[in-house]
Amino acid sequence: MQIHLKSDKKIFFASDQHFGVPDLAQSRKREERFIRWLEMIKKDAQVLFLMGDLFDFWHEWKFVVPKGYIRVLGKLAELKDAGIDIYFFVGNHDLWMKNYFEDELGIPVFFEKKFYDINGKKFLLAHGDGLGPGDKGYKRMKKVFTNPLAQWAFRWLHPDIGMRIANYMSQKNKLISGVEDQKFLGEDKEFLIQYSKEKLKTEQIDYFVFGHRHLPLIFELENNSKYINLGDWISYFTYGVFDGQKFDLEKFED
Repeated sequence: MQIHLKSDKKIFFASDQHFGVPDLAQSRKREERFIRWLEMIKKDAQVLFLMGDLFDFWHEWKFVVPKGYIRVLGKLAELKDAGIDIYFFVGNHDLWMKNYFEDELGIPVFFEKKFYDINGKKFLLAHGDGLGPGDKGYKRMKKVFTNPLAQWAFRWLHPDIGMRIANYMSQKNKLISGVEDQKFLGEDKEFLIQYSKEKLKTEQIDYFVFGHRHLPLIFELENNSKYINLGDWISYFTYGVFDGQKFDLEKFED
């Protein structure tokens, strides 16, 4: 897919907000901060990529979606109505998303990696879970949660029961941003760096942009390529911005 970025506009990237945890009050504070960031970028943004795990858990029944997040959803609708293109990549915590975002907000939802040509630069975009070597826990979990039988069984739970179970399991699975996510493991142990290196053996990509890892990072690869992890909106409040020439990681100072 090609994006022709206007000279006075930018593309923004954000990931791993995990709204809904650890409790309603603390999540609401982070939601409000994220909304203020959305307001700040509104005048400059041509495109906004949400790179997954916007919610700590999300499930769509036929006529029901999880309670809450109305201010965030309303702000995204406002940006979309203002002419900003918004794209959503599901993460491992919101992989049960279906068509709610597209039907209600006009925001396309992607379940796999995507390639973009932006002003002559090639981007590979994905949440990042399950890519590359290792990450075996997420790969096992993804097989279970993407199983049609598991989705069918969960759908038959009353939402009050289903959401209580799901929120507990989601937080037990990965306590938002654990200590292991706040340390750089080394070039040879960072599975998304390894994945990016393997891709470069067969094709030239200028920017690999991921979430999932929670650690804000720009890592230089061969041939002027860059691996970028966007960080999160729990500990770091970081985001990516591309102005047509260069990609920067910035922190939203509120």
